[in-house]
Amino acid sequence: MPDRRLPFRARRHGGAQEPPERSMDPRAGDTPESPPVERSLIDAAIYVRGVRVASPTTLAATYRELHDRPGAMAWIGLYRPSESQLLSAAEEFGLHALAIEDAIVAHQRPKLERYGETLFVVLRAARYLDDLEEVDFGELHVFLGHNFVVTVRHAESPDLSAVRRWAEDRPELLRQGPEGVLYAILDSVVDDYAPVVGGLQNDIDEIEAEVFLGAPNVSRRIYELSREVIEFQRATRPLLRMLADLTSGFDKYHVDEELRRYLRDVEDHATIAVERVAGFRQMLEGIMRVNAIVVTQSQNEEMKQLTAASNAQNEEVKKISAYAAILFAPTLIGTVYGMNFDDMPELHWAYGYPFAVGLMVLVCVVLYLIFKRRNWL
Repeated sequence: MPDRRLPFRARRHGGAQEPPERSMDPRAGDTPESPPVERSLIDAAIYVRGVRVASPTTLAATYRELHDRPGAMAWIGLYRPSESQLLSAAEEFGLHALAIEDAIVAHQRPKLERYGETLFVVLRAARYLDDLEEVDFGELHVFLGHNFVVTVRHAESPDLSAVRRWAEDRPELLRQGPEGVLYAILDSVVDDYAPVVGGLQNDIDEIEAEVFLGAPNVSRRIYELSREVIEFQRATRPLLRMLADLTSGFDKYHVDEELRRYLRDVEDHATIAVERVAGFRQMLEGIMRVNAIVVTQSQNEEMKQLTAASNAQNEEVKKISAYAAILFAPTLIGTVYGMNFDDMPELHWAYGYPFAVGLMVLVCVVLYLIFKRRNWL
């Protein structure tokens, strides 16, 4: 499909995967769970007419460079910064205390808020982990003013180093100011939703097959995937409201006409992602109902088999009991007439033996007929 976006729009996802931003501190190695203050400043740059003219290594140096260059824009990238760093940026750029508190605490829902001339945006990035077959979510806070952009990340994603390099290759985008940077960030986050949607679609297709094959752990997998879809929906659905709020302020804040078109394109892609995710949730609800029916049917079949086996066993027990009763009758008679007593009736009777045998046969025949009539035999 041809790319209908900006003249400076090129697919960021082509080619080799670029590594995430690294700290400018030469002592920085692998990014720790809680980086020290000197490693929290991932990158800072001063741009004049869309071109990077300075790369300060501290926040104080960034502030000085911005003041010394009229018409410049600062883009500061922070990764899990300390409270003192955020308070320093708040004092320098006049950031609202509530927005700073949100950036410190993190775990915020996606939103867009204006505090005077400052725009505060919270985004939820997502990436699909093929090896684990699960979605990894990140959180990004963006502060924008008339001449600055401050990004605060609390996870490895999104990879803003790739976004920065992509934007720096297009000075005409950075000449749009902070709005151009916001577009690049929004476009990157929304573009990264596409592989996640594809991964979730593959998982759902696999689960559908497993449901009808009667896989033993499919119910657990449906539940886990449903949780991921709900979390993904929480990350994507607020974007539509956020982008609508941005577009509604185009005239008031004199946003360039070309940039308006590009942001609308991002809104279209976000709408597609939101609709796909909503469809996934409905599909999983349907799959869960089908799985419940399949499980119920399987249990019913098992119960039928158990019932049939139990009935067959009962029939065998009845036959054994009937024959045992028939054999017990002559045994009882034979036991009585086998007693060694002198004064027993018919003991010295000439027909005593035939009588006893006849009685045994008669009792056995009567019992056999009774059991036969009751379908025990």
